[in-house]
Amino acid sequence: MATGPTRPSLLLRLRDPADAAAWSEFDHCYRDLILGYCRRRGMQHADAENIRQTVMVNLSKATQGSFAYHPERGRFRNYLARMVQNAIHQYFSRPNQAHQRLATEMGTTLADPTPDSTDTLWEEEWVRHHFRLAMIQVRSSFDVRSVRMFERLLDGAPVAAVAAEFSVSTQAVHKVKQRIRKRMEELISRQVRLEDAPAENTSSADEESNDE
Repeated sequence: MATGPTRPSLLLRLRDPADAAAWSEFDHCYRDLILGYCRRRGMQHADAENIRQTVMVNLSKATQGSFAYHPERGRFRNYLARMVQNAIHQYFSRPNQAHQRLATEMGTTLADPTPDSTDTLWEEEWVRHHFRLAMIQVRSSFDVRSVRMFERLLDGAPVAAVAAEFSVSTQAVHKVKQRIRKRMEELISRQVRLEDAPAENTSSADEESNDE
């Protein structure tokens, strides 16, 4: 299954509700982003899952018929943010006392975002989202030992401690760190570039990604 960000071509495929592969790819790619954002907004896992499903239903309705994605009108991440915010507002506006109490406690955070609004939590989750996608590819292209060393460094372990743990020199640990970090930067840069690329330009970019 694809692990890259949604291409505009995938959004166009979502116009067909019978294209199960496209819907599965979208959910696989953005499930953790939506759930992570909802949980950071203080929601329980069950509520976060319900909101994710609401996003999928609303997206299905929005992409029917003559839907066309125009990246020049705004970034995809902002489009998805509005979808999620609207789903949250929709979900907590239902006639359920428990949900109403939580909505009251959350206050203005449930308001639909304006085009100029910024949502720090969403931006932070978006960064984590791209990092997760890049790590999936790193794990499939680097040897397990190197990935484990890199992950230990991400956990905050000192270089010397990682070197001792894996019985290698500190120079070797630094080399692994530099190689994987460089690859991560390349992957994330490509993911962001493909995210809002015009649909007609995505085929060559996908081919470039598949050649690696």
